[in-house]
Amino acid sequence: MELILINDILHFHEDDMANIKVKFNQFNGSTNPMDEYQKNPEIINSQWLFWRNKQRYFYVGQIAVCLLKLSDEMWLLTTIKRVTKELGIYDGINYEGEEIEQYRPYFGRLIIKYHKTTMAQGRYYSEVKDELIVNQVLPSIFDGEDFPGYDNVRLSYSQLASIIGNGKRDWVAALENQKAVYLITDKATGKLYVGSATSSYGMLLQRWSSYVANGHGGNKELVELVKTKGFEYVKENFQYSILENYNAKVDDQFILQRESWWKDTLQSRKWGYNCN
Repeated sequence: MELILINDILHFHEDDMANIKVKFNQFNGSTNPMDEYQKNPEIINSQWLFWRNKQRYFYVGQIAVCLLKLSDEMWLLTTIKRVTKELGIYDGINYEGEEIEQYRPYFGRLIIKYHKTTMAQGRYYSEVKDELIVNQVLPSIFDGEDFPGYDNVRLSYSQLASIIGNGKRDWVAALENQKAVYLITDKATGKLYVGSATSSYGMLLQRWSSYVANGHGGNKELVELVKTKGFEYVKENFQYSILENYNAKVDDQFILQRESWWKDTLQSRKWGYNCN
């Protein structure tokens, strides 16, 4: 099967390629760019694309192709901009640019396969164009990973907020009619909170929606945490996963018994955020 390369889609002219650079955006040790993209694409398309430390990435007049890492070899095209201004800022957003309208239909939809072997974030298009292989063009703009199954749910606050805020259909369908015992992990301290979603709490979707809304969901110890450390602490450090899930017909008392069993097993009353 003949490979389809990125330029088979974008059709940059050979004479222009020396003036085009690709910026590869990936996890920087503290922030996952996909979380930022799902909150607001412009965080990636302006802040990440045009951020500069000491190294100069672009010059005025160059074309900037922005790729966002999805997995080991998969990248999402998020924007293509022509650099219009340099701001002379170090350790900050150093450029301004305008999106090139003709490529807009591919933003958030074109997935590229590329095996990145260097640390460099910026590469000249001419150097990598023959390695940038078209994997697929999505029917609509990428809105996050598909529901992976109940045994594989592990979400940051921003991922959960994006799923609920955007009403991602497969996730909503999976969570809205499920009872569950779930785990909240404070990654900064290792403290745990075990909770349950039953019919009286509106199932798992509604229960988790309450955490997105205020960070604590009405739980005593988490309310106190938000009061003392602020909602931003939750947004930066909390992770949500499912320990056990059950269909809507399972008796609530059984769910509560399983919740108590997990609290004892994980010692979340003694060392975590559970107070009962």
